[in-house]
Amino acid sequence: MAVVTDPNTAPELTHLRHDGTAQMVDVSAKAVTVREATATATVTTTPEVMALLGAGELPKGDALAVARVAGIMAAKKTPELIPLCHPLPISKVTVDFDLGSGSVRIQALVKTRGVTGVEMEALTAVSVAALSVYDMIKAVDKHAVISGIQVLAKSGGKSGDWKIGSESAEKEATP
Repeated sequence: MAVVTDPNTAPELTHLRHDGTAQMVDVSAKAVTVREATATATVTTTPEVMALLGAGELPKGDALAVARVAGIMAAKKTPELIPLCHPLPISKVTVDFDLGSGSVRIQALVKTRGVTGVEMEALTAVSVAALSVYDMIKAVDKHAVISGIQVLAKSGGKSGDWKIGSESAEKEATP
């Protein structure tokens, strides 16, 4: 996370030490709050594959059940995969699917009571769930595409609540 104290100066990158080497940020002084994040990803395929997916009739079996468990497991393993993420006591993970005619939208919600947010855990959950869907459908569609991986909303902590489309989100996204 970049900390901007003066808009006329470059942001201070808190994951870098003064010599430019990486560090895990010290969050020991931060307040414990309930924190939640929601992320999404999309897997695009053919209508024929979507029919198989929805019916649980893919050659490898029930892709959505496998992807749901994979996403939940991935959220719990995030600090093992992303080097500078803090291990967190995750209290809730859900992975849900919205089936369209040519795509499946994956959404994950992750919740904790801790000193840092769970955006990375939500992003990891949807990413691995999408990879699992891809793995399960690749036998019938080698051209499936994973896209649109992003945080939709977060709450808790010093920076407060944020969601896609809100005024504060648009300001934060502007360089």
